[in-house]
Amino acid sequence: MQRIINQLLARAGIDVNGSNPWDIKIHDERFFERVLKDHSIGLGETYMAGWWDCDRIDDFITRIIRANLQEQLSKNPKEYLLYLMHKFFNFQTKIKSREVAEKHYNIGNNLYQAMLGPTMNYSCGYWKNATTLDEAQRDKMELICRKLDLKPGMRVLDIGCGWGSFAQYAAEKHGVDVVGTTISIEQYQYAAEKCRHLPVKILLKDYRDLPLDIYDRVVSIGMFEHVGYKNYRAFMKIVSKRLADDGIFLLHTIGGNSSYVYADGWINKYIFPNGMLPSIVQIGKAIEGRFVMEDWHNFGIYYDRTLMEWHKNFNAHWPEFKSHYDERFKRMWNYYLLSCAGAFRARSTQLWQIVLTKHGLEKGFTASR
Repeated sequence: MQRIINQLLARAGIDVNGSNPWDIKIHDERFFERVLKDHSIGLGETYMAGWWDCDRIDDFITRIIRANLQEQLSKNPKEYLLYLMHKFFNFQTKIKSREVAEKHYNIGNNLYQAMLGPTMNYSCGYWKNATTLDEAQRDKMELICRKLDLKPGMRVLDIGCGWGSFAQYAAEKHGVDVVGTTISIEQYQYAAEKCRHLPVKILLKDYRDLPLDIYDRVVSIGMFEHVGYKNYRAFMKIVSKRLADDGIFLLHTIGGNSSYVYADGWINKYIFPNGMLPSIVQIGKAIEGRFVMEDWHNFGIYYDRTLMEWHKNFNAHWPEFKSHYDERFKRMWNYYLLSCAGAFRARSTQLWQIVLTKHGLEKGFTASR
């Protein structure tokens, strides 16, 4: 088993116990059997257990993905069973959707404040002209506002509003009224307090339970990854019913290069339960006959830098949280941030901003970049 893993890693230019920053140092020989047996879950869990270390996990993951090593491992029965379960069952029902709120978004606002910075944006920053994380996040929010062509007095629906950052920005900078919705109690309480003096209303509701009001603009930033392919069409129908005939909908989502029905096993188990990344084909089928696609902007290259900034912030503030979270959590969180950065660097995952209208804009759409 050790020989097989060594040969696979060598194809990616990775040496076991080598001297390069992307080489891994093995502390427990059980690592090899676990990875061959459980693939991505085994790789992540053995790191959490301290069985191996690497100076640059981001580079390590980038090399693994670019060498396509995951496709060179034979499928195991658990993966076939997982595929069948997600093919026949909906893992993003109203009840199942609450799991990600409890296991991820409700683990502590102080942690997210330290990691994300004052803007509290938990999505990709726009680094075209920015030099700091805060600038990149403000530029991202302003980019969205320009694409939505916001005007004072407009009504905006923010589906998956997180900690209320975009709602606050749009209300303060562009004079719009915003209704935001989240299923996380921690996000709801934080956003409601932050926006209490603004024309912003935060709802603790699933997107499927939103009142049937009409909005000039609809936006969803980093929430579509929790919707699930079985619900994409229904999600678009819900948006369409709440968007004015001449309105604009902007969807900001991570996307995958291929169509899958479930997420990476380790990410699903430890970070984002029941989530998955949409593909171009899946989004296309969901909007077919319902929306006109006005613009499709990919700036996934900026997520690498965003994640590395979050990683830096997390570790800089770790002494403040070590009494609340154990060493296993620290290793888990670092692996999450760095492995995701590696995936974006390898271009296996993307970040899309998609501008949609119900009937097409009469004078067309001028894309902001």
